Amino acid sequence: MEIKKISSSATYPVRHEVLRKGKPIETCQFKGDDDENTVHFGLYQKEQLIGIISIFKEPSILFSEKNQLQIRGMAVLEEFQGKGFGAELVKAAENYCINLNVDLIWFNAREKAVPFYKKLGYTSIGDSFLIPDVGIHFAMYKKIHKNIIQ
Repeated sequence: MEIKKISSSATYPVRHEVLRKGKPIETCQFKGDDDENTVHFGLYQKEQLIGIISIFKEPSILFSEKNQLQIRGMAVLEEFQGKGFGAELVKAAENYCINLNVDLIWFNAREKAVPFYKKLGYTSIGDSFLIPDVGIHFAMYKKIHKNIIQ
């Protein structure tokens, strides 16, 4: 297993298969994908890209912390789910955020992914909400203090 930085367009095949199945490939391009502060990581097993995660410099009005980053587009190909690869991607994203002295990581999690993120120490906030054509989501977050994730 290897996790490395990749281009935004390299995320599209996994985003399409896992997050936008049956929708046009154009729906895999997210606003801010190519901003200078956005970073994308890919998880490879034997040269095959099997998982992705993207980190955006996007603050949420839900939180007062000044230095926030948002995780988006976290996905692992279905045949590789449940094997710890998603947790490794999230840990890589958290380590990247720690190195930037981020105060808080947040994201909108699909309803079915909430238990996964709770196991990794994330907390949901507020009520569920619908993202049209995608599904029910919950805002989730984790505060980071003194280079230690809490």
